[in-house]
Amino acid sequence: MKNERQRRQEKILELITTSSVETQTELATLLKEAGFRVTQATVSRDIHQMKLTKVASDGIAEGYRYELPIKHNQGERIKLRRVLLDGFVSMDTANNLLVIRTFNGMAMAVAAALDSMGVPEIVGCIAGDDVIFCATKSEKTAASLMNKLKRSMEK
Repeated sequence: MKNERQRRQEKILELITTSSVETQTELATLLKEAGFRVTQATVSRDIHQMKLTKVASDGIAEGYRYELPIKHNQGERIKLRRVLLDGFVSMDTANNLLVIRTFNGMAMAVAAALDSMGVPEIVGCIAGDDVIFCATKSEKTAASLMNKLKRSMEK
């Protein structure tokens, strides 16, 4: 059973990967809209614990947005793996796609974790509510990736 902090941080991960969140105030507002009870201090603590960084926004408007750090130390990789394990239901291949089923509402967080882990076999991910399509370069790569993910989840 996940505690409130884990659920909130998973939501933060989803929010920063699906939209350009520029400020702690904006993040707090989005969390409140999602049903979380948060204060500025809570959001600040989560940002620090998740080691989020501010990077220049892509696009025409100048500004910054929150993002997971590009390089992850062992503790961060464990957190990302935890998101993968907590959301995972099943997976299968379809040609060059790895199709990952997740619990309802977890696909974006799991896809963001996979993207953040820098899995070299994945060309890109598309996430819905409970399914992720991970594009790879070939059927063989998709099958190999599925086996690799299965092994990593067993550790």
